[in-house]
Amino acid sequence: MTLRFRSRTTIFLHDLCMVPFAWFGAYWLRFNLETIPDDFFYTALLYSPLVIAIQVGVFWIFGLYRGVWRFSSMPDLVRIGKAVLTGMFLVATTLFLYDRLQGVPRSVMPLYVLTLLTLLCVPRFVYRFWKERAFVEHVGQRALIIGAGSAGEMLARDLISNPHSGYIPVIFVDDQRNKFNREIRGIRVAGGVEQLPELTKQWDIEAILIAVPSANDAQMRRIVEICESSHVPFQTLPSVKELLSGSVTKANLRNVSIEDILGRDPIHLDWQSIKAHLRSKTILVTGGGGSIGSELCKQLARAQPRKLIVFDQCEFNLYKIDADLNRLNPDMPHQMVLGDVADALSVEQLIHSQRPDIIFHAAAYKHVPMLEGQVREAVHNNLIGTKILAETAIAAGVTRFVLISTDKAVNPTNVMGATKRAAEILCQNLNQTGGTRFTTVRFGNVLDSAGSVVPLFREQIKSGGPVTVTHPDISRYFMTIPEACQLIMQAETVGKGGEVFVLDMGEPIKIAYLAEQMIRLSGKEPGRDIAIQYVGLRPGEKLYEELFHDQEKLMETGYEKLRLAKARLYDTEEWAVQIEALAMACKQRDQDQILAHLKRLVPEFKVDTSP
Repeated sequence: MTLRFRSRTTIFLHDLCMVPFAWFGAYWLRFNLETIPDDFFYTALLYSPLVIAIQVGVFWIFGLYRGVWRFSSMPDLVRIGKAVLTGMFLVATTLFLYDRLQGVPRSVMPLYVLTLLTLLCVPRFVYRFWKERAFVEHVGQRALIIGAGSAGEMLARDLISNPHSGYIPVIFVDDQRNKFNREIRGIRVAGGVEQLPELTKQWDIEAILIAVPSANDAQMRRIVEICESSHVPFQTLPSVKELLSGSVTKANLRNVSIEDILGRDPIHLDWQSIKAHLRSKTILVTGGGGSIGSELCKQLARAQPRKLIVFDQCEFNLYKIDADLNRLNPDMPHQMVLGDVADALSVEQLIHSQRPDIIFHAAAYKHVPMLEGQVREAVHNNLIGTKILAETAIAAGVTRFVLISTDKAVNPTNVMGATKRAAEILCQNLNQTGGTRFTTVRFGNVLDSAGSVVPLFREQIKSGGPVTVTHPDISRYFMTIPEACQLIMQAETVGKGGEVFVLDMGEPIKIAYLAEQMIRLSGKEPGRDIAIQYVGLRPGEKLYEELFHDQEKLMETGYEKLRLAKARLYDTEEWAVQIEALAMACKQRDQDQILAHLKRLVPEFKVDTSP
């Protein structure tokens, strides 16, 4: 049988040999490194089989051979210490019961412990050090690691031990001054993040690796801006919520994306209550094939509903979300339904046959400039469709109805925002009329949603530019799609009915800044490689979006990033008459009358596209 140096059998034989060495070594140390007197030597020789048998048996019981020498660490050291101390105690007890430790000096036992610990631990860590340093001269890019915390340490360890990583970690940088000039894995913490441009030149750095998964969006923006000023390629580890395994390796590294800069603040949800509330429920998601709807379906699937029904008028979108659900949750019952929320017959047949407990209404037209010229379609889908769905839900006894709204519904200057505000008022009024509890969730732009600015900029950059921005000062709130969907579920769980929940979107981001960052993240320089062209505000577009109206008092909910806007009340009967008149104008396709009725329904709707 061929023994490999790192095999379990080889390690066992090593430890077996170390026990007699430690036993006789303890006697040798006891007698000042001189010859052991014959009487004591023969006593040690007589007891050595017993010592070996007890000690090796304890080693096996304590699992010393489950670990791998190459990855020996503090837990292995603790395990060895426990095994040696336990073995010493059993040996001492056995010999004491046998002949009161005759011929065994009392100092031999502690010396035996210290010697055996040394003989077991030192070879393990020397072997690990040798394995990690054996390929230190392998070919690769000289890398600077930002972040001297646990993630940075794990990344450095993986790069050092992997000869094919392509990176040689040279220095760390970290903003904690107490780490300066310290060494981690033999790699020096050379300074702070602000010093990065000088350090990259001083140490001939060829790659920057960002290992700060706990950084929030503001911190990440600062780090990225400093990295860009160094003119050295950089990559990052995912955020904390993406590093679920707890391990950090080169495989985790990826290019920095715009989501890293604008949406890294982790959300701490009450998943226990969310799952308890949604589990075993039949849930209907309208617009379930869209950007928000499809992610919402994936998040809802984690709560193990009894059945998930996805309703959408786009066949291809339904096909995509069906494939995703089959791949991610093959055991969860789900059904794809093709239809239009403004088709009363389809909606009634669907709800009365499936009997959903909860409806998430995400179906809506949302492209602001396009809808400015198609008022009838916007009203028909966003408002009349919501009315049909909501009234059918009440008639069928649906327990909960969640309307997914937008910041454009606040002081709307466009048709899209006005229809969504009207849909909010509708749900607030209907909450008072039946057993169905209506909740509204309002938030701003989501990164990378279909038709949003991020995929547009990405395509423009890919084609060489220019990147078109409407106005130098235009700004928007941004949130990642998963964040928005998780908060929608949290709002549904805590809502009692009639509320307008507002998601805390953080600080608004200038679209010009977004364009510049996306150009830089693509490896190009704004204004030099890719031009930014300002094309003027589009119809219905505002410079600044708002998340709540002046008359809506914003209150805390006790949940992070979830706020409650005190809803404004409207005359229910008068409003019902006006919406019926609007529905009639839609049937007659009278665009002027539709717009006039919409302005009556939403008094704050002002048509004003000027900056």
